[in-house]
Amino acid sequence: MPLKYKRVLLKLSGEMFGGADGANFDYGRINTLAQQVAKAIRDGVQLGLVVGGGNIYRGTRSAPPGMDRVSADHMGMLATVINAICLQDALERMDVPTRVMTAIEIRSIAEPYIKRRADRHLSLKRAVIFAAGTGSPFFTTDTAAALRASEMNAQVLIKGTMVDGVYDKDPKKDPDAKRFDKLNYHEVLSRDLKVMDSTAVAFCKDNLIPILVLDIEKEDALSRAVRGEEIGTLVN
Repeated sequence: MPLKYKRVLLKLSGEMFGGADGANFDYGRINTLAQQVAKAIRDGVQLGLVVGGGNIYRGTRSAPPGMDRVSADHMGMLATVINAICLQDALERMDVPTRVMTAIEIRSIAEPYIKRRADRHLSLKRAVIFAAGTGSPFFTTDTAAALRASEMNAQVLIKGTMVDGVYDKDPKKDPDAKRFDKLNYHEVLSRDLKVMDSTAVAFCKDNLIPILVLDIEKEDALSRAVRGEEIGTLVN
């Protein structure tokens, strides 16, 4: 089946890198994620990724009482760099050329983010991992994903989660939760459905970037998504 989406931004939360409690590192899970990314790139997808850092440090939610918000967010940005390097290593062991680009300069271990350079890497079939969020405090990695998707002219923003789409209630707590196949941006915002943070959803709405929410741990989930198969929940 031909590709529906040839340039994709994949958002992975930091918890996807963690163990059963979402903390630290689950290298088996990380390798499984890397295998999905590797297969998509070999199939011809130009793939950028934005990673969170929640398995290491969750910004203000991990900060002690009274800690300065800017300091907490800077710590969270650095946590995303650690995850990006971890994923880069897993991909390169699978012979996938990979570049980590950071919104804050750490030249000895990663490239600074430059749009034209990122475009070049993607066109050469390199995986590009965008780390350190937007480089500014007060913005989540969801918003960073929406920003990078727009800058890279991605055809879709895929949010890889541990849930198979968007529900009207928490499916882990409520067995009557209803899953949506499709939604529009207004429904997501007005019903506060927690697809991504509201700033990210509004940014995608303004820039006409569809959001696809899926269970990234399902077999071939990413490959199925980029071929346009019905999987997860599509917001457009």
